[in-house]
Amino acid sequence: MSTLERLLELPAAELKQSLNQASDLLVGALGADKIDIFLFDPGRNTLRALGTSKTPMGRRQRSLGLDIHPIANGGSITRVFTTGDPHITGHAEQEPDEVPGLVHELGVRSHIAARLVVDGERRGVVSAHSAAPEFFSEEDLRFLIAVTHWIGALTHRAELVEQVTSAAVAQGRRQAAEELITVLAHDLRNYLSPLMGRLGMLQYRAELDGRIDDLRDADRATDSVTRLGQLISDLLDVGRIEQGLFEIAPAPMDLVSLARDIAAALGTPGVEIRVEGPPELVVVADRDRLRQALENLVSNATKHSPPGKGVIIKLTSELIEGMEYAHVDVVDRGSGVPPEILPRIFDRFVTNGHASGIGLGLYLASRIAAAHGATLTVNSPPGSGATFRLSLPTSGPPVCGDEP
Repeated sequence: MSTLERLLELPAAELKQSLNQASDLLVGALGADKIDIFLFDPGRNTLRALGTSKTPMGRRQRSLGLDIHPIANGGSITRVFTTGDPHITGHAEQEPDEVPGLVHELGVRSHIAARLVVDGERRGVVSAHSAAPEFFSEEDLRFLIAVTHWIGALTHRAELVEQVTSAAVAQGRRQAAEELITVLAHDLRNYLSPLMGRLGMLQYRAELDGRIDDLRDADRATDSVTRLGQLISDLLDVGRIEQGLFEIAPAPMDLVSLARDIAAALGTPGVEIRVEGPPELVVVADRDRLRQALENLVSNATKHSPPGKGVIIKLTSELIEGMEYAHVDVVDRGSGVPPEILPRIFDRFVTNGHASGIGLGLYLASRIAAAHGATLTVNSPPGSGATFRLSLPTSGPPVCGDEP
């Protein structure tokens, strides 16, 4: 059986295991002292031998740390990677820019190498070394180039398997976490009503006795329990959404009035919330759910707004393809959404690591928008704050049977 056929028969296992197996196949086919399959690490700007043959020279290379080649150090392997030109020499010791460790520590004399391309992308180098001078022929180099194409396919296949496996593990963990959170939320809610009742009694007694400090502490405790209740409601709503049990009750309502109520409720001395728009903007929507979505958006904006920099709720309307839409823009002047989380900003449990919360507010806002046949988008140029736009049809969400 040919080397290429054996390469094709290698199982799509973990990437490092697959490349080590490929290296062992090649070292026998070429009679080399060492085979390396280098992959480029862009974070460190290095080429790292992820696959190396189990030979004395291969083991010594790892013990000396010569399985990692910084691009800045140059050498024949780096040159093949950067230029794409294959390399062959029978006297590595005469190469002026060769890595000294290969020649003096490993005793390499003959060397052939070809660039590794994976799924059309430059990814690394496949190289063969021998301690014997003039060991490799031009035919060996052509063989290595041909085999490198197959190794590229093997690498791509192994990486796909790793991605699928990783995604499955992440999905399983996420489902388990969601089930646990939903159960805990149900249990916690059972304790809130008696707790709120006891706090109400403490407030009443403190007020009767004129204990101002105790009354203030009881008020703060009530506020904290109220916020806990809202968090539990959010967690339960996530469960309802995932189970397809999330419902809305649309009715005519004034968006401007709702925006003003939210601004009055969430504004603070450090962050003013200003409402801009027409005197009235009537839409058909579930007022309570829309309030929940907008409160999450505005609360998120106030968390990320520097002191003295206000938040704007801007309301407008627009005719799009014969249908009237209402737009609600929530604008903050913070540092903006980090680019690395921007594509996932509306996913569950996504936070930027600096604000409080568990990352459900924007997810719920996006799902409430979807239930209304609306869209929720974000525009956040680096360092220029963020604008979240809720756009919903003024006539209400589409009913079953409507054209999308």
